[in-house]
Amino acid sequence: MTTFALRTASPAKTRAEAVVVGVLPDGVLAPGAEDVAAAYGRKLAGLLTTIGAKGAPGEVAKVPTGGTIASPLLVLVGLGADPDAAAVRRAAGNAARAVTNAASVALALPADTPELVRAVVEGYRLGGYAFTSYKSRPATPTTPAEVVVLTPAARRTEVNAAVEPAQVLVNAVMAARDWVNTPPGDLTPPAFADAIAAAAKDVNKALAKGRTRVKVDVLDETRLAELGCGGLLGVGAGSAAPPRLVELRYAPKDAVAHVALVGKGITFDSGGLWIKPAASMATMKEDMAGAAAVVQATLAAARLGLPVRISAFAALAENMIGEAAMRPGDVLRTYDGTTVEVSNTDAEGRLVLADALGRAVEAGPDTIVDIATLTGHMVLALGDRMAGVLGDDDVVAQVIAAGAAAGEDAWPMPIPEYMDGRIRSSTIADLAQYDGIRWGGGLFAAAFLREFTGGLPWAHLDIAGPTFNKGSASGHLATGATGYGVATLLEYLKARAAVGPAASAPA
Repeated sequence: MTTFALRTASPAKTRAEAVVVGVLPDGVLAPGAEDVAAAYGRKLAGLLTTIGAKGAPGEVAKVPTGGTIASPLLVLVGLGADPDAAAVRRAAGNAARAVTNAASVALALPADTPELVRAVVEGYRLGGYAFTSYKSRPATPTTPAEVVVLTPAARRTEVNAAVEPAQVLVNAVMAARDWVNTPPGDLTPPAFADAIAAAAKDVNKALAKGRTRVKVDVLDETRLAELGCGGLLGVGAGSAAPPRLVELRYAPKDAVAHVALVGKGITFDSGGLWIKPAASMATMKEDMAGAAAVVQATLAAARLGLPVRISAFAALAENMIGEAAMRPGDVLRTYDGTTVEVSNTDAEGRLVLADALGRAVEAGPDTIVDIATLTGHMVLALGDRMAGVLGDDDVVAQVIAAGAAAGEDAWPMPIPEYMDGRIRSSTIADLAQYDGIRWGGGLFAAAFLREFTGGLPWAHLDIAGPTFNKGSASGHLATGATGYGVATLLEYLKARAAVGPAASAPA
């Protein structure tokens, strides 16, 4: 693993194999690279013009220095105007992919606050992520053993203290990415449950004596049947790999709040008997990203020792088309006793979440947050980089604020009153899982989930868009799984640790 060191050294005099600096749109180097600009003097403007460096986000240029500064290679990354932590995170990610085969790298990006140092560390490590587990001849790793962050604030305690939590978060995001990128035949619900239990065991082993451990309980298909979890059993009925509900509990003695996290874990979604078009199934291994985010956020909170009690629920199933697959017209009875008429077997996520939410309510939390790759409607509304957040206004605002602090984009969406009539349109069951109306499907799904929250403060994150990057790598986002949601959930948990129960938290 790459280690990060903070130093006050001059970037122009640092003898790293590559020095990374930021460029602003006005053609000057960003804060942190003042002495590099001084070393180039009047030649800098001509250099930037020659290589076409305009400071736009995403720009990267590599320049041999010829002895102008101590490092042989200068890497210029665009920051955009008035760069904030999100811009610095993206630029650091771009730099990580630009610098290859370097034994040492110095980052002279804006990093004079804990937030900016965190952004540099997260961006650089996440930008260099690659999933190589299935490569028979993986490329030789090019990640440097040590990266030096050059900052005038290196001696400040609070700035140094930002590095370790950033590393914890990055490890959690990378682990979530690995799970989502794993081929679905190798990460069936039982295999995923085993992987979660193993990850928790590793975290518990790493914790110092006296630290609160994470307890894991895996409910198999027999136990789910005893409990009456009809949603999970119905969705999983068509698969040879039976469903699982994995429950994690982290209960530190000094907890000031209790949060329940619920994640959708459909390890592969064929659409069931409402089978998806072939092209739409190509990345359906991503449909368990919500469960991955919930688990990794919980384990990261334990590593950081956050004083928040967490009850986490990962609802795992595979939606296939075997002979026992659920049919349109079937009625399922969920864990809390609610009956649901199934009309669309490709709207399966809300069914497994119904059982998990019912279990979460029984845990007695102050607030519930669920996260799921739930609807294509949210992608149509917000695009593929932004999550929709629905639920109680206060909790929605807090989750969006957490996403902003974490560098993950989210936007509030409504649950109109008339959705209540739509979810109750079944003539033979308590709720309709789907009503055949094309419009507002993401809002309908959230209204359906709300029925299983027991009236507790709640927010729902629909991450169908940002969880998987089908294009080329950009900033700190790799191609494939992004790990979206881990950072937002962890930031939300930190906020709860700071202010206690959600009811007393500022929006």
